[in-house]
Amino acid sequence: MTTNTSANGGTWGSSGTADGATPDIDAGVAAAEAARTRLDFAKAAPKVFRAIIGLDAAAREGLDPALVELVQIRASHLNHCAYCLHMHTNDARKAGESEDRLHMIAVWREARHFFTEREQAALALTEAVTLVSEGGVPDDVHARAAAHFDEGELAQLLALIMTINTWNRVALATGKVAGTDERRRTSR
Repeated sequence: MTTNTSANGGTWGSSGTADGATPDIDAGVAAAEAARTRLDFAKAAPKVFRAIIGLDAAAREGLDPALVELVQIRASHLNHCAYCLHMHTNDARKAGESEDRLHMIAVWREARHFFTEREQAALALTEAVTLVSEGGVPDDVHARAAAHFDEGELAQLLALIMTINTWNRVALATGKVAGTDERRRTSR
């Protein structure tokens, strides 16, 4: 077993815990969810919550499901939304996405060979729209996306990017816990 030392002198095994044991993720998720004190957005604003669900469904229409997950994962990386990142990486795996590609999404520019030109254009647009306050959406990024998506698809892609950014903000503002999935609760 590999032992590592942290900056503050603590050690942990190769599995990532101080004693080398595998962490009980389910217990950790349950404890974090039990300690959560922020509002339940779906219950507090059900009409708004349903409207976002409707926007999400409409935004996905006509887009490749694999592309949808790539976009949602990248926006969730950029917004530091662990809840959505966990949900969408799991959704992508269930849809058959490879672990290699999932690991490369955050560094897609250095791993272009993992992604098609169309996916790269969508990822670049996702970054520009998600980080819009840092310089808008540059003309070259828009032009690249427009070269790979017809007008209707581009509108759908923009709607998808706006929707995942909304979901990220809802999850972050309400303290959603990574490893839980609101969809499981509301579908029962």
